[in-house]
Amino acid sequence: MSLLIRNADIVNARKRFTADILCEDGVILAIGEGLAAPEGFEVIDATGKLVFPGFIDPHVHIYLPFMGTFSKDDYVSGSKAALMGGTTTLIEMCCPARSDDPLEAIKLWKSKAAGISSCDYTFHMGVTRFDESTTAALKTIVEDEGIQSFKVFLAYKGAFGIEDTELYQTLSLAKELGVVVTAHCENADLVSETQKKLVAEGKTGPEWHEPSRPITVEAEGCHHLMTFAEITGAEVYVVHTSCIPAVEAIVAARKRGVKASIETVAPYLTLDCSYAELPDFEGAKYVMSPPIRAKEHGDFLWKCLADGTVDTVGTDHAPFDFATQKHMGHPEEGKAVDASFAPTGKAANFTLIPNGLPSVEERVKLLFSEGVVTGRIDLHTFVRTCSTRSAEIFGLYPRKGVIALGSDADLVIWDPLWKGTISAATHSMATDYSAFEGREITGRAEVVTVRGKVMVRDGRWCGETGWGEFLHRKPNP
Repeated sequence: MSLLIRNADIVNARKRFTADILCEDGVILAIGEGLAAPEGFEVIDATGKLVFPGFIDPHVHIYLPFMGTFSKDDYVSGSKAALMGGTTTLIEMCCPARSDDPLEAIKLWKSKAAGISSCDYTFHMGVTRFDESTTAALKTIVEDEGIQSFKVFLAYKGAFGIEDTELYQTLSLAKELGVVVTAHCENADLVSETQKKLVAEGKTGPEWHEPSRPITVEAEGCHHLMTFAEITGAEVYVVHTSCIPAVEAIVAARKRGVKASIETVAPYLTLDCSYAELPDFEGAKYVMSPPIRAKEHGDFLWKCLADGTVDTVGTDHAPFDFATQKHMGHPEEGKAVDASFAPTGKAANFTLIPNGLPSVEERVKLLFSEGVVTGRIDLHTFVRTCSTRSAEIFGLYPRKGVIALGSDADLVIWDPLWKGTISAATHSMATDYSAFEGREITGRAEVVTVRGKVMVRDGRWCGETGWGEFLHRKPNP
């Protein structure tokens, strides 16, 4: 693709300057003032706009078998939604069940995106068991399948969750291979026992999801992971960190020399626990794990973004329809809603609500509107947390995450003055609701390119299904 962007107000994580950007064969060929447009190049004037490196969502679920159902998006809808929001690279969690073969799992997840995704993509490899065959399988996945990061769950016992011996073995192997281990940090046993107690007391609605997974449980999970990371020397990355004590546990470990990165997600920054308390089962729309917390925790996370304590903002995009899938956990009607779900002898309650919010399309708009526009974060922090740090941590920098010579021509021309309203009626995600319905926003992706190809123009989709490529990543040195 041959493209010249004139008068670009370029914003990287550490520098802002004005220049033209010349792109050819998928990469940035030249950056400078007054660049000539060779014959046949498309020219876009970016005067009055901001130009960012393509955004990276480090934590999404597109294909996800979960809690008796499947996530609603596929890579056609999910990658289009990402690009409409300015995200040009997705890092999806490959989440096999404990009984699944890891090599077959990564091939399955890859097949769900190959030839279909419109944006570039890669995966974190879920390690949901560790037995005598796991070491060889994971080495093959790293060396031959191009994966540089693992995922472990200290939650969902009996499904994705691993035991402590398996955690130790996974982290030890990751240290040996130079692989980053991403982790969902809670205490699975505490969650299970608390949920049983609440349900036995007749507390079955979605408003009881957050009390069943309180901040102490998440903080304990973070402390637990940090202990294992300290002993093994592995590099870890805590996903969807939601609360003050969890951040504090990770920061304390950093001071002891643990190499640990912190991710939060857009829902924790822009929603609070009152949404899960909405009447008439509306709260089920906002059930995710860890849960959305009280406002004080969101305010704290904004400050941690600004001062660099929190490295990245993802989404944990996990899209499920409200009218059918979320209602699987309705105390009165759940068992009859989704024919694919059969909780034998188990009464429906909040523990059966599929966890997750559809948010991949809205992350960048929300961070700009409620972070940059309000003065909570500056533009450099915006780029750092939504793009650059993910590229650095997960082996994509400087190919991704920066506007620089030789980098992929993943560019977002951003209109900072555009105003609009988020709605399920207009989003590209496949779900029947938006978690941010009616939210007024400022700023949008006006033009989005993936390796120089224009995929969004004037805020409208013009992309090509299947344009996205799998990103082969090498372990950290």
